[in-house]
Amino acid sequence: MTREEIQGNIAQALVTVAPELASVLLQPDVPLRDQVDLDSMDFLRFVMELRRQLGVEVPEADYAKLGSLADVVNYVAARLGVPVR
Repeated sequence: MTREEIQGNIAQALVTVAPELASVLLQPDVPLRDQVDLDSMDFLRFVMELRRQLGVEVPEADYAKLGSLADVVNYVAARLGVPVR
């Protein structure tokens, strides 16, 4: 799996949780919470959707590592063993 595919799956996971995000162009380095209105339950559903779509478990201790889209891509890529560019 490539980083682009990972990013696409992450975007799909976000849209699954919040369908209104389908038309939002996310900035990779801006915190997600500054770009989209995700409450704590939405964030939990997002983490569960990452597990469902990508098979990546995110322990609660790592939630803070998922700040921006780029952070989520890097986290998931590392968990899947995708090389860093």
